[in-house]
Amino acid sequence: MEYRNLGASGLKVPVLSFGTGTFGGQGPLFSAWGRSGIEEARRLVDICLDAGVNLFDSADVYSNGASEEILGAAIKGRRDKVLISTKMSLPIGDGPLDAGSSRQRLLASVDAALRRLGTDHVDLLQLHAFDAFTPIEEVLSTLDTLVRAGKLRYVGVSNFAGWQLMKSLAIADRHGWPRYVAHQVYYSLLGRDYEWELMPLARDQGVGALVWSPLGWGRLTGKIRRGQPLPQGSRLHATAQFGPSVDDARLYAVVDVLDAIAAEAGRTVPQVAIAWLLSRPTVSSVIIGARDEAQLRDNLGAVGWSLSADQIKRLDEVSFVMPPYPYYPYRVQEGFARLNPPLV
Repeated sequence: MEYRNLGASGLKVPVLSFGTGTFGGQGPLFSAWGRSGIEEARRLVDICLDAGVNLFDSADVYSNGASEEILGAAIKGRRDKVLISTKMSLPIGDGPLDAGSSRQRLLASVDAALRRLGTDHVDLLQLHAFDAFTPIEEVLSTLDTLVRAGKLRYVGVSNFAGWQLMKSLAIADRHGWPRYVAHQVYYSLLGRDYEWELMPLARDQGVGALVWSPLGWGRLTGKIRRGQPLPQGSRLHATAQFGPSVDDARLYAVVDVLDAIAAEAGRTVPQVAIAWLLSRPTVSSVIIGARDEAQLRDNLGAVGWSLSADQIKRLDEVSFVMPPYPYYPYRVQEGFARLNPPLV
């Protein structure tokens, strides 16, 4: 297993981390993701640790907190061997204090997460969404309080726009509060929007990307093929409306190239898709999920080898989408490109 610094921080994280959205299986979305109980979760954690994957990501909204509870039970007795990442800010109820990143919500939510996880600290806390109703100063000062109390080691965000992240970093610098060192983002061969603004910002500001849904919301598992119906066991039957949409023609074009490269490399389609992500700038770790041991072992096969420059080029070309304004002039006009070339 390769380890990389999480952004500009000193924290070393594995290039593959494990997402525990499959733990618990409560509700229409998470039950379609997976239904791992404590025993199965413990087995998956065993496999991860044997492979060098020691970062486990969760959230308070995953199965109404059951994911954190099961993760806590699965790592009991070996807390010192793992890194725990969790997220909060999304609504967990209908009450006025059940959503957002206010001081009241964060203080209470962190304590609740620690109880569910059975630990006294979280290694990385990420805000699951930007809260436009709470002043950024209030959010960051509260996170500073939690870090100083020893309840949090590092802080990050997820699903922020570029201006929201940059403004937060500037305010943190102004007051000497902890900087966000991670941004958990959607990024895949089917969704490259991250490259337009968030990747340059991350490179400039030292924010590491933790990639969620690296297989394009379940579309790059190797089971979806041109001219064939969705496999019976695909979670897309139940969850497609919750995730990013993808044009069928583009999906099949990407899958065709993945198939060809997988055959050349003696790998599977998911392994090639994840390996491509690991070659991208600013990516600290790719979060893999698995409903069972077979899926986990297959995803773990994405490390220990590399795609060739030609293979990366073919994947880049088939998955490329022209970005909207104001980004496209820097792609198509020489004068713009000379002033600000793209990272990839």
